[in-house]
Amino acid sequence: MSDARPKKRSLTLHGHRTSVSLEEPFWRAFLKIAQSEGKTINGLATEIDDARLGSSGLATAIRLYVLAWLQTQIDPTQLPTANEP
Repeated sequence: MSDARPKKRSLTLHGHRTSVSLEEPFWRAFLKIAQSEGKTINGLATEIDDARLGSSGLATAIRLYVLAWLQTQIDPTQLPTANEP
């Protein structure tokens, strides 16, 4: 599986550059989610970063957000927010 290895991606949060390492399927899903919500990838990443608990990294928070969003496709009554995995 060629997508299994995380790839470093650059983001800008509150005007500061940072990077996250995400597997290609998570990155593609994250891009599609941002687009479907009418947000930029940096904007959605900033929301997730602002809402996350300090104990998890940004990449983990993004993966959990993607998972929560995908779960809403199974159960649409459970809409994710940026502060809940």
